[in-house]
Amino acid sequence: MAEVDFYELLEVERTADDKTIKTAYRKLAMQCHPDRNPGCQDSEAKFKAINAAYDCLKDPQKRSAYDRFGHAAFQNGGAGGPGGFGNQDFGGFSDIFENIFGEFMGGGRGGRQNVRRGADLRYDMEISLDEAFHGKAAEIRIDVAANCEPCEGSGAKPGTAAKGCPTCGGHGKVRAQQGFFVVERTCPSCHGAGQVISEPCPACRGEGRVERTKTLEVNIPAGVDEGTRIRLSGEGEAGGRGAPPGDLYIFIHVSRHKLFEREGTTLFARCPVSITTAALGGTIEVPGLDGERHELRIPAGIQSGKQIRQRGAGMPVLNGRGQGDMVIQIDVETPTKLSARQKELLEEFRALETGEESPEASGFFSKLKGMFGD
Repeated sequence: MAEVDFYELLEVERTADDKTIKTAYRKLAMQCHPDRNPGCQDSEAKFKAINAAYDCLKDPQKRSAYDRFGHAAFQNGGAGGPGGFGNQDFGGFSDIFENIFGEFMGGGRGGRQNVRRGADLRYDMEISLDEAFHGKAAEIRIDVAANCEPCEGSGAKPGTAAKGCPTCGGHGKVRAQQGFFVVERTCPSCHGAGQVISEPCPACRGEGRVERTKTLEVNIPAGVDEGTRIRLSGEGEAGGRGAPPGDLYIFIHVSRHKLFEREGTTLFARCPVSITTAALGGTIEVPGLDGERHELRIPAGIQSGKQIRQRGAGMPVLNGRGQGDMVIQIDVETPTKLSARQKELLEEFRALETGEESPEASGFFSKLKGMFGD
């Protein structure tokens, strides 16, 4: 079964503080609690998964181990994994140190070597609002440390193999007894790898990795927003000497649109209308990102700042169904260039005004009269 990233399970960034992680956990736990979803096996499974994720990330030592090694830090009975130390069989005082810090520091029983997971990478991609609406398939090129092909990432010359370090016995750590305490430090011979290479690979000089440019296909789903993060598992830097690779995180940036502004799944636009259309009513056509021309009815007497909503003409819901709305704000435009005849007609209209045509203006001046007199 594929292992899901703990941070993704809790829907937080890897840099999130303890308070943010706790808040996210409580919110998800409430949503997925079996009591609120009786009989739903998916909810029960997710509830168990987010509990395991929070159990790890709330503990500084476990979180540090997870950030360095991922799920590999907790495999094969790793001491830092979720669940604590309740099932460990402790021996002497030095065994306690080994169980608590062995896996985290790269040592541990059975000659386990220091797991140096590859670094995660970040790629910033800018797309247009139209591309965010429809989604797109993109091709990106990144420079990355990848496994050396001749030695298959081992670092040893093809035809040879790395051998267990004789200094540390393959543990990657050496111990020294100092009175009551046992002090552990990185092996000076293998530098924590637990192995030594007598004949390094000439292509990578024993590193097991080489720099190369990699081309990747990325599917951008419809509905992505500014800051959306897409994770490509295993596409980060290769780990040292065959260790697991890191992940590639693609951060989406949406460029400004000439007409629309976005807030979640809602699209906003400002539309100027003439004073006659505002007074008498009418219709306007607004081109949507979906390629359709949406006809909106302007009610007679509409004022500047009023909004007209077109249901289902907004942005798609990311990884869901349906669309948001399109909201048009009306700006009544006062004419600036009038012909003699137009001025004449407006003068006739002014002569016929009774005050009832513009109740807000009449009310305002009535208040002024009440304050200062005629």
